[in-house]
Amino acid sequence: MNVVSPARKVTLPDDAGIADCCDAGTLANVTVAAQGPKPVDPSTLALNDPSAFISRDPDGIASLNLLVENLHCAACIGKIERTLHAFPGVTAARVNMSTRRLAVSWRDGEADPAELMRAVQALGYPVTPFDPVELTGAESREDKRLLSAMAVAGFAAANVMLLSVSVWSGHAGDMGDNTRTLFHWISALIALPAIVYAGQPFFRSAVAALRAKSLNMDVPISLAVVLAAGMSVYQTAHAAEHAYFDASVSLLFFLLIGRYLDQRARSKARSAATHLLALQARAATIVDDDGRQHAMRIAEIDEGMTVLVAAGERVPVDGTVLDGRSDIDTQLLSGETMPKLAAPGERVYAGTLNLTAPLRVRTTARADATLLSEIVKLMELAEQGRARYIRLADRVARIYAPVVHILAAATFAGWIVFTDASWQTSLMAAIAVLIITCPCALGLAVPAVQVVASSRLLKAGVLVKAADALERLSGIDTVVFDKTGTLTLGMPELVGGDYDKALLARAAALAAHSRHPLSKALVGAASGFDDIAVSEVREVPGHGLEGTFDGATVRLGSATWCGTETSYGTEGLSEIFYSVDGRVVANFRFEDALRADAGDVVAALKGQGMKVELLSGDTEAAVARAAARLGIDRWQHGCLPAHKTERLEQLASEGRCVLMVGDGLNDAPSLVAAHVSMSPTNAADVSQTAADLLFQGAGLAPVLTAIRVARMSTRLVKQNFALAFLYNSIAVPLAVMGLATPLVAAVAMSSSSIVVTLNALRLKWVR
Repeated sequence: MNVVSPARKVTLPDDAGIADCCDAGTLANVTVAAQGPKPVDPSTLALNDPSAFISRDPDGIASLNLLVENLHCAACIGKIERTLHAFPGVTAARVNMSTRRLAVSWRDGEADPAELMRAVQALGYPVTPFDPVELTGAESREDKRLLSAMAVAGFAAANVMLLSVSVWSGHAGDMGDNTRTLFHWISALIALPAIVYAGQPFFRSAVAALRAKSLNMDVPISLAVVLAAGMSVYQTAHAAEHAYFDASVSLLFFLLIGRYLDQRARSKARSAATHLLALQARAATIVDDDGRQHAMRIAEIDEGMTVLVAAGERVPVDGTVLDGRSDIDTQLLSGETMPKLAAPGERVYAGTLNLTAPLRVRTTARADATLLSEIVKLMELAEQGRARYIRLADRVARIYAPVVHILAAATFAGWIVFTDASWQTSLMAAIAVLIITCPCALGLAVPAVQVVASSRLLKAGVLVKAADALERLSGIDTVVFDKTGTLTLGMPELVGGDYDKALLARAAALAAHSRHPLSKALVGAASGFDDIAVSEVREVPGHGLEGTFDGATVRLGSATWCGTETSYGTEGLSEIFYSVDGRVVANFRFEDALRADAGDVVAALKGQGMKVELLSGDTEAAVARAAARLGIDRWQHGCLPAHKTERLEQLASEGRCVLMVGDGLNDAPSLVAAHVSMSPTNAADVSQTAADLLFQGAGLAPVLTAIRVARMSTRLVKQNFALAFLYNSIAVPLAVMGLATPLVAAVAMSSSSIVVTLNALRLKWVR
């Protein structure tokens, strides 16, 4: 299997897979084996020296991956990306909302990475080098902070509410003004310290944004909490009848509940790519030429080094076994539960687990070029891309801050000017507007769906390469297949012919000198040919093989090459002949077997109302045979790349949205020309590069799964947008009219973002 990204390619055996590598239950319990001395904690990196974490490619592009804190919505992402793109030399800056990973690239020597990091810090977003293990730890610490703040706010809210109930009861009784004021001061003593402590998650973020002369979603929230508490202190100091300590502390309590639940929901929606990264070792034991061993950070390992992998450790980078024999748990790649034997000369891959004995491995790739890294890069490319719906959400989120503050100010002014309400009532309405207009639901509408969809497809053996691939895939109405290697396995099998066991062995002895697919199939079907000596073997491309056996000239290949024009009626099967001194003595027939589920997939596609076509460069008989077996009515044989492209352009001119599925070198132009394209992971490199999605395995089921997930993703995105806009269209007018208290506004705002994320999580249960 080959996995290709625009930058580089890695190769692994054809039986490798990724279908089961992202089981949430398994990955949640993954622990990284100790890899020698613990490396330097990247969180201690000084901002003025990030050089150890920078990677460079041959094209002179340097890149740095950072973990960003205080990310809460699409507005935060847009602010960071716009700031970095303003620097000369920066070629790309992408923030992944779920993993909080910032990937920034620049032309080496044209930008200062330390300056880029300080620019992000200045916006109020602390950064450290990205580390999946550190991400997990940071989330755990954040969860604890939120739970601690929530506990304090909840305790304070309960006690202040008891005092408020006493005051409200006293209004109907004979409670005096001094007693009521005393109860208000006791409420203040409980509420104010609780607000100072429990409000830290919001206050720190808001202050950092204001210092950077910008706004984020925590600014209006903090402003609302401070205004409610401040107005309550003013009312209490003036012995007013009402104070709002209960509202301010309860508001904070519900905001914290919403933020905690939102964070937990997003953690469940996080890309499987992050879990995959957690499988990578953090350090490795290097064996020098003189036999000495020392620990080295994974990022510093280069090709050609010798790595010692002890039993119980994970393989740090891709490589070839030099010595040692051990069982390797390859479930990460192949989905097989049974371990495989790794012996000298065998390839091993980063993230797989060495089970039984130590191995010495010669590395064949750097840490950023392993199969594991390539899968992660493809996943994140899809997740942090900018499809049409994401661009829409970004534009809306970008203008929300000024709009919400203007709307709150207008609400306050409107109540003062057009009603007889007091300034306290007017301020409460403005506070409710500040809270209820938070754009969390809109900011999460698309990213949450994208992350869950990419993770769900990875479990099904599909890698999404293009950011808008699912968006385009959801609209297809026509599927065009290539035949060989796509509908078929691309591995011919001997299915018949006129020969005996001895002739098969002699033909296989000659075929063993060729890498032609039919020769390999013949060798695979034969046995006992190792002792047959064929000399003076030569291969004539397009014709076959010739050699000498027992003094006679033997040939294996086409009918004309072997000296006959006779054909035995192959009915779409491939046929080769074996001759001795110009006389044909045997013939062999092969069939490129269809993928086991090809017929079911074609039937399912047609059952969904889609048109299915077959375009192949194979012979008419072979294409007709495959089309008849699969129930495909429209097919073409002998297609050159130009013919396939012309047909796709014709379908597009008819208004059809075409999914092209192909694997060969000749399919690359049509994969680019199609509305959206897919390719198997054992396809030609150029086809994998051209395709929008890659699918793994011996079946076509991932194609059907990708279409189903894409269609549901689009439905969920539209539903999330509808939910977000419905929420705002109802909630904002209610707040402006004073019908929603700050407490109700907090509950509504938190609920909206949680509902949107939970709606996205429905993708996890797509069949």
